[in-house]
Amino acid sequence: MASTVPGILISFPAGALSDYLGKRSIIYAALIVFATAPFLYLLVSDVWQLIAVRFYHGFATAIFGTVVNAAIAERYVQDRAEKLSAYSSATIVGRSVAPFLGGLLISLASFRMVYLACGISAVLALALGFLLPAESNPATRSHPRDHFVESLKTVLKDRYILATSLVEAALYLVFGAVEAFLALFASSKGIPAWEIGMILGAQLLSIVFLKPLMGVLSDKTGRERVIIPGLIVAGISVLLLPHFPSVFGLMFLISIFGIGFAAVTSSTSALVADLTKNGAYGSSMGVLSTIMDIGQSIGPVLTGWMVGRHGYTAAFYLLAAILLAVAISFGYIAWVRVRHRR
Repeated sequence: MASTVPGILISFPAGALSDYLGKRSIIYAALIVFATAPFLYLLVSDVWQLIAVRFYHGFATAIFGTVVNAAIAERYVQDRAEKLSAYSSATIVGRSVAPFLGGLLISLASFRMVYLACGISAVLALALGFLLPAESNPATRSHPRDHFVESLKTVLKDRYILATSLVEAALYLVFGAVEAFLALFASSKGIPAWEIGMILGAQLLSIVFLKPLMGVLSDKTGRERVIIPGLIVAGISVLLLPHFPSVFGLMFLISIFGIGFAAVTSSTSALVADLTKNGAYGSSMGVLSTIMDIGQSIGPVLTGWMVGRHGYTAAFYLLAAILLAVAISFGYIAWVRVRHRR
């Protein structure tokens, strides 16, 4: 929670500030935090210090992700979804490899070595940051002082941006819940830990490899034509999870969920960027990230309550219902929007 809350608090301000100061400046600031945070873990001696460092580190994650997405969206237009998806897949690979490398370093050395290695890699990332190309549309500081408020008002007035953000929030709500409870569900069915790892790995692989392809499809066919089927596919796969509690059944269904997840997330950021006015990509991506983080935070809490009260089957049914309801709602909103534009 100490790393999630900063995302809710800082994503929009960071995005809006990047529209004002420029994307590269804010990315550098985030990289500086990344480069210093790992070394602060070495100084932690109690839980409150750990929470403080996690907050500090979490701010960097929130700032970096939001502003990099905005920078990519601003630079690329024709292949926007493809580029955003390629970046997202790269981050997923990094996050997935990190626990294995961390475990290896702990086994061979100690926890301190893990943080030192993270610090060194972050310093290298900071150095690479200076190789970032110049922005195609450099920001100016001629905006009025109420730039942040005006940016927020502009984005919040666009109902389609909000609807798209809520789609992503709902999907990440379910993703966070499945990520937290699928392993527990599988364990309750007697599936050993190493096979549970295979199940979760299947989801990861489907997302990493298919997301860029879904981005290409989104660029060619349109965002809504990828988002809505993706929501339906993800919803149906979650609905069926409790009915196929075998290793191969869960592996197949979670891979299908990964396909749906890849389809939706390949297009939501690109759609928000398409809708952005006056070049305020940072503000728009900030709102998207904030709403998404709220959804991802709610997911495990809601699912934990449902599992405790009604069991895993009811919990998965609820998650599936959320996705299918969002698919229907967003489909209707998209249809109305197209109808009004004719």
